[in-house]
Amino acid sequence: MDFDCILYEKNNGIATIQLNRPRVLNAMNRQLWLDMQVALKDVENDPFIKVLILTGNGRAFSTGADLKESKDRSLEAYRLYLEELQETTRKLLRFEKPIIAAVNGFALGSGYELALACDIRIAAHDAQIGSPEARVSSSVTGGAFQLIQALIGPGKAKELLFTAKNISGHEAERIGLVNLSVPGDQLMSTAMRMAKEIAQNSALSLKLIKKGLAMAHEVSLEALMDFEIEACLACVSTGERQSSLKTFEERKDKTGKKEGERSAHDA
Repeated sequence: MDFDCILYEKNNGIATIQLNRPRVLNAMNRQLWLDMQVALKDVENDPFIKVLILTGNGRAFSTGADLKESKDRSLEAYRLYLEELQETTRKLLRFEKPIIAAVNGFALGSGYELALACDIRIAAHDAQIGSPEARVSSSVTGGAFQLIQALIGPGKAKELLFTAKNISGHEAERIGLVNLSVPGDQLMSTAMRMAKEIAQNSALSLKLIKKGLAMAHEVSLEALMDFEIEACLACVSTGERQSSLKTFEERKDKTGKKEGERSAHDA
């Protein structure tokens, strides 16, 4: 599939979307959001894809909205742009498959807010992450008012949003804004390694676990526990259950044998 503003590929159960406007540090225009929606639909409909990695091509994840384009937009055109942005974020938040954001270089404004909508965030140590909206007379999008507070608490969220300052990937890990930070040259290999670990697991289990985690914010504990019963029954009713148990037992026996051999050697 060819796109104007993203690069999209699939391999071994893992899909990768790269934001691809490197000359403007992957600044976002309406076409980028439209391209992403098409790619997300393809990932969603492909039964062989279990995980999605989202990253940026070149020196940035994304610097957010393309301010050169937005400067001359009418309010009506700006509304259309924002509606596509929010619709893409909704699709990410409701996505049934795990999404890893590999945050490289600058991740600013709606660029970082895009990463917030992903399930797991891995950042380069030297990534620059921030919400400059207050500095350019704008406001945040992508559900960030809720998502940032859920990760780092209201006090720290207010500090970052009010000051509009950037923080490094290393600092973002320290405060819980990202799951992990790594040297820049290890970013994609780390994200890919995690994606491969996830892709080894049951697609149905991943789907239902992700759904349950989302429901935890929306329903009562009683309703959530009822869902847990149905999710478990749905999983154990599949043919995949038996083959996975067999693999688990074989791995357990092999590990036990190795441990026994090691104990005998030590003795």
